[in-house]
Amino acid sequence: MKKILSKSHIQLSQIFLRIPVFQKQVKQNQHQSLKRRFRIASQQLENNTLEISLAVINDLEQIAYTYPQYHWTIVDILTSFVRKNAPYIPQEEVTSHVSTKIRLDIQAALTVIARRDANKDPVNEQLDLSFTDIRGANLKGANLQQINLYQANLAGANLRKANLAGAILSAANLEGANLYLANLEGAILSAANLEKANLSKANLHRASLYLASLHGAILYDTILDEANLRETKFSE
Repeated sequence: MKKILSKSHIQLSQIFLRIPVFQKQVKQNQHQSLKRRFRIASQQLENNTLEISLAVINDLEQIAYTYPQYHWTIVDILTSFVRKNAPYIPQEEVTSHVSTKIRLDIQAALTVIARRDANKDPVNEQLDLSFTDIRGANLKGANLQQINLYQANLAGANLRKANLAGAILSAANLEGANLYLANLEGAILSAANLEKANLSKANLHRASLYLASLHGAILYDTILDEANLRETKFSE
């Protein structure tokens, strides 16, 4: 019995000694597996059907939720996808055959970006959706604080109750957008087109509206204290 117990003790000791090594191998394999999934996901987003793109976007959101350390990597993949597949079209190049309806996979990517846990965003990183054409996008309640939307086309977009504090919206097209109760505190809206936009109860405290156009905009109970309204164009 002594010999059996002694032998068992040695075997157990050896097993316990191997556990940290095994755990390290599992983590390495897991990391490599996720990196492979990211690579495949990027390829599939570019070269596959709408159904596959939607499935990939959903998979990426689940990875971001399960593995917070890859949160920003996934956000970067999705913002890059939107920039590449919904590029800004200059107004003079817009023709009648250009659809104003946002693609389902673009909307899906924007939805994931909008409902991400912003507390996991790196301190020195910024969401970048500049030079994009996302007309009619549904971004209700989206957390887009400090986002770069320079010269983005958001005409007719639903930004009701969205957080756009400190956002860069210079030269952006927000014609007819719904910004009811949106937080635009400190946002830069220089030369932005806000014609016919609904800004009711929106917070524009200390926002810059220099050279912005607000012809026909709805401004009921809009907070404009300390906003820069120099050369802002209002309805006559």
